[in-house]
Amino acid sequence: MNSEHYYEPVSPIAAGLACRCPRCGRGKLYKGFLDLAPRCEACGLDYGFIDAGDGPAVFVILIGGALVVVLALWVEVKYEPPLWLHALLWIPAILGVTLGLLRPFKAVLIALQYRNKAAEGRLSGGDGPP
Repeated sequence: MNSEHYYEPVSPIAAGLACRCPRCGRGKLYKGFLDLAPRCEACGLDYGFIDAGDGPAVFVILIGGALVVVLALWVEVKYEPPLWLHALLWIPAILGVTLGLLRPFKAVLIALQYRNKAAEGRLSGGDGPP
């Protein structure tokens, strides 16, 4: 008899955007702003498998940067504000967008990693270096 508890599948997008456990969707994923908790407080899932790498930062830089550049160009063409006003507008905007998106993007990628059982690549047999 299997003693493991069955958990209803959780949407990786919903769990990620809520920054919740990818297995149960209830426990907190983070213990700080971007520091992961050691395990889920609700189901006990060990978060040691998590390796999001630089993926979340790349997505946030590309999406947030494109959004802010498009808005800055639109404001420049439409209103032609002085450069100091651009700095006053867009420096806080890029900080807000990047910091606001980084946490949920990292959580979504972690949830997708869990759902798809993604792991580091391994060579099978004697194909690789010793």
